[in-house]
Amino acid sequence: MEHKFESKFGSEFRNEFRKTIPAIVVGLCATMFPLSQAGAQAVSLQEQLVAQYKYVKMGSDTSGYSVVEEGTLLALQKGGVLGVPYSDKASLVNKYEGGVVHGPSGLMVSGKKALLGHFSQTASQGQTTKLFAKGDKVYPTKIDVSVEKDTVTLGIVSCDTCNKTDPPTYNKANIVFVFPKGSLAKASAGEVEDTIGQLLSISDAAQDSGGDQQGGDQQQGGDQQGGGQQAQQPAQQAEPQTIEKGQSTDQVQGSLGKPDKIVNLGTKQIWVYKDLKVTFVNGKVSDVQ
Repeated sequence: MEHKFESKFGSEFRNEFRKTIPAIVVGLCATMFPLSQAGAQAVSLQEQLVAQYKYVKMGSDTSGYSVVEEGTLLALQKGGVLGVPYSDKASLVNKYEGGVVHGPSGLMVSGKKALLGHFSQTASQGQTTKLFAKGDKVYPTKIDVSVEKDTVTLGIVSCDTCNKTDPPTYNKANIVFVFPKGSLAKASAGEVEDTIGQLLSISDAAQDSGGDQQGGDQQQGGDQQGGGQQAQQPAQQAEPQTIEKGQSTDQVQGSLGKPDKIVNLGTKQIWVYKDLKVTFVNGKVSDVQ
């Protein structure tokens, strides 16, 4: 009788112990391997940004690269981002910090050209780098969030049909948005999008097209109503183009438009137009030929 009681007691004890083991294991795992809040937020922030910025899909054939599926159309709000043709294997890294665009260092650009064998061919075969201008339209190609480094890296490629680039090169670049130390772990997706929007605002392609069409309709109506007076306005409004020493690249582009070619030599750049050459040193006009 005593032996049966001990067996029954031992069996009940073993059953209760087996029920308790999973809870003990879960508790130990939670204590030894706590879930990183920063890591969880990084994944969540990454997902939210990817949902906001649809990636473009690129393809290639014997004629070169082209857009297979359009992504979210973005418009550059500031110039100064330096890129390379999509066919290049590597991308140049630009930084955006404190509201200012910081292009790649001259050493980085020169080293890249030397590796790819472009440096000695720049003048004869055309530009191998592209300085994006304010207003250029681009598509996102990737988004990488690093909470540990307080950075969000956004890859872009130009929308050549939007920018009327011929022949198309689909220039690309990487832009690293640098946030204050420790701030990205607490930032919301909306706050990050606001910072990105300072440089790359979301553009409505249909709205842009509609605005152009509306402007054309208004101009056509004005031509019909104004007659000869409308034809005289361009001659009255035309002003001579002026370039002065010390002007910035944005000021020169505002006067002359985009250059046909850009020769990038680090701190020195040469913009080549049809009938003149403008030399910049540290982003300022130093000579015009």
